[in-house]
Amino acid sequence: MKPFFARISPYDGARGWVRGLAVALAAGLFLTFSGAFGTDDAPLPARLIYWMTLMVVGYLWGALVVRFFLRDRRRTGKIWIDAGISALVMSVPLTLLVWAATRFMFNSNVPFSGIWVLFGPVLLVSLALTSINMLIETRRDALTAAGPNPPKFLERLPLKLRGAEVWAVEAEDHYLRLHTSKGQDLILLRLADAVAELEGIEGAQVHRSWWVARDAIADAKRGDGRATLTLKDGAEVPVSRTYAGLLRERGWI
Repeated sequence: MKPFFARISPYDGARGWVRGLAVALAAGLFLTFSGAFGTDDAPLPARLIYWMTLMVVGYLWGALVVRFFLRDRRRTGKIWIDAGISALVMSVPLTLLVWAATRFMFNSNVPFSGIWVLFGPVLLVSLALTSINMLIETRRDALTAAGPNPPKFLERLPLKLRGAEVWAVEAEDHYLRLHTSKGQDLILLRLADAVAELEGIEGAQVHRSWWVARDAIADAKRGDGRATLTLKDGAEVPVSRTYAGLLRERGWI
C-alpha cells in the first residue's frame, strides 16, 4: 500500500509530494519573514508556527482537491482555469482555518460574521501555490512525454522522409537505401555508422548489407537453412548465418 502522502499527492510517487510540500514550506518561510497580511507585529516564532502550519495543512487539503476533484475528466485542459477552480474549492474551508488560527495565535478580534474579509488573502495565496504546482506538473508531463533524445540517425533523413518510421537500412555501394513508412530514398553513409546512430530504435543488423527495425517485420520465413524477413513495404530481407542465431534468440525468426 502507498504511504498516505503518496496517495493524496496530486503528483505520482514520493518525489511528487516532497516537491509540493517543499513549495508550500518555501511559501511559509516567505510569509513568515515578510510579516505578510498584518502578521509583522507578532513575534517571529509565533509567525513561523502560524504560517508553517497553515501552509502544510493547506498543501494537504489542496492535494486532496486536485486528486479527487480536478483529475482527468474534471479538468478543463486550461491550466489557469483549473488553477482558479482548485483555489476556489480550497479557499472556503481554509478561510475558516485561517480565522480560527488567527484568533488562537494572535488573539484576533475578527468576528465570525466578518470572516469574508479573510477570504481574499486566502484565495490569493491558494491561487499562487496551486498555479506553481500545476506549472511544475505540466512541465514534468511535457518532459515525460518527450522522453529521451531521439536516435541521431533520424536527423539524417531527407526532408521528404522527416517524421517517418525507419523500417530498414540497406547498403548499396557507398550509399544506404532507407526503407521508411513514407517511402524510400538514398543517403551517403556507411552501414556501420548508421547502425551505431540507430541505437534507441529496437532493431538489429540481420545481414552485412541490412539493418531492420523489429516493428517493420511483417513476416519471417525459414527454409533450406536460410531465413528471410518481409518488411511492411514488401521488401524481402535475407538473414545471414552470422546473425541468424541472435535473431532466433530474440524470437524474430
